[in-house]
Amino acid sequence: HDLTSAQQLCNDLGAVFSEDFLYRIDHYLAKEIVQNLFVFRFGNIWLEPIFNNLYISNVRITFKEDFGTEGRGGYFTNYGIIRDIMQNHLMQVLSLMAMEAPPAFRGKDSGSFIRDAKINLLKAIRPLDPEEVVLGQYVASDGKPGYLDDDSITDKGKAKKVPTFAQVVLRIDNPRWHGVPFIMKAGKALDDRKAEIRVQFKDAPAASFLFGGEQMSRNELVMVLQPKEAVYLKMNVKTPGISTEHTGSELDLSYQSRFRNLYNPDAYTRLLLEALQGNQGNFVRSDELLESWKLFTPLLESIEGADGKVPLPYDYGSRGPAEADEMCAKLGFKFSEDYQWSRALSRQTSPA
Repeated sequence: HDLTSAQQLCNDLGAVFSEDFLYRIDHYLAKEIVQNLFVFRFGNIWLEPIFNNLYISNVRITFKEDFGTEGRGGYFTNYGIIRDIMQNHLMQVLSLMAMEAPPAFRGKDSGSFIRDAKINLLKAIRPLDPEEVVLGQYVASDGKPGYLDDDSITDKGKAKKVPTFAQVVLRIDNPRWHGVPFIMKAGKALDDRKAEIRVQFKDAPAASFLFGGEQMSRNELVMVLQPKEAVYLKMNVKTPGISTEHTGSELDLSYQSRFRNLYNPDAYTRLLLEALQGNQGNFVRSDELLESWKLFTPLLESIEGADGKVPLPYDYGSRGPAEADEMCAKLGFKFSEDYQWSRALSRQTSPA
């Protein structure tokens, strides 16, 4: 629930078991795209040299659900979206996505190497700035109920201050990431269901005058964790035919198309197998857990105090509070209004 309770739980478990016998499950660590981060980042020569603040403008890690609490509002009122999604799942994704390379990913000590690299990254994150946080709570729209309409909520006064949406900016003070905002967003009752990492690169130098003042969209590396795994690189190409103008396209790895017949177990199946084999690299170590709570507990205390922020209302089925997109723009994120990625297999479209 907070740093104090997490420390107490770690102490209680530590009095009975050593860390070698503890397997703390966060199922996001076993999602296929998250598992792929090791090979994708460090097994491709073209990516590592540009995966830093010289080329990257900002990084967004997003979790969106297109449904509300639906009878779980009573439970959710005691936790909120930050505890439910951000402090655990999304922080694990961030740590793997941004950490430095460990000595090895496989072998006897690889579990310790990986978790050491993650804790070093977490220790480099600045304390969270409440001014770089947007909170929201969904309200009724188009026949869909608002959060406070959930019949399982008994304490409406407490529920009024519970965020069902949050956007937090994390800043990493190390040579690779200094100056790159990591924008973490999670929310319920939004316009889509997805979880993704979106790495937005800086503007191409000289593109504006090389192509007659035509505005070029930024390149983006997008890793879709769910509902259907994919990795695509958004890029500019010449419009086919006699036109000399550019258009947005992508290099696309859609898992359902490329790996159609391969067995891809769910996250919990993977983790149970890893535990049975004694592999701890995909489990959360106590120091990681506590370091994450050190970051989020002061923010939660600020939010939940007597003078804490009241979440901004947003319509069920919307993108969330408009203030969140406004903050992204101020942080340097550029939206592509005219681009939609189309899945290679199903041809379903997803807005950028």
